[in-house]
Amino acid sequence: MTARRPHPVATSPESLHHPRSLAVLRGTKLLVGGYLALSVLALVAIVLLRDHPALVNDAVWVRGSIVVASASVMFGCAVHAARGSRGAWRRLRVISGVMVGAIVVIIVVPGAFPVWLKWEQGACGILLIGVVLLVNGRQLRGVFAAG
Repeated sequence: MTARRPHPVATSPESLHHPRSLAVLRGTKLLVGGYLALSVLALVAIVLLRDHPALVNDAVWVRGSIVVASASVMFGCAVHAARGSRGAWRRLRVISGVMVGAIVVIIVVPGAFPVWLKWEQGACGILLIGVVLLVNGRQLRGVFAAG
């Protein structure tokens, strides 16, 4: 007989469906959706510019792929958090913070990445700073507080 894993802990429906909670979760999904869309567009640009080594090098391919993967995971987390998953909210907090840090490194390190990618990453960073502020804000911390 195998042990059953408990279902993820969900929040109370009252706190999750509070108008402010709904607004913050909607905003989070929109920002993460924008991050995902911008990341996919950048990957399309990478494919289209693949024959221009000054614009697309190996580091750009790796970074572009990682960003699309992380944006996809983050979007799934945002959707699940909006449904009340405390675990998804925690993952969203961690991944968004880590990605903002990685973007800062990409922008400030000279030479490894072309300017166009640094601008794109800067735009992604602005979106993700919004996500970090929302998911770490008082409203969602109250909704997902362990209790």
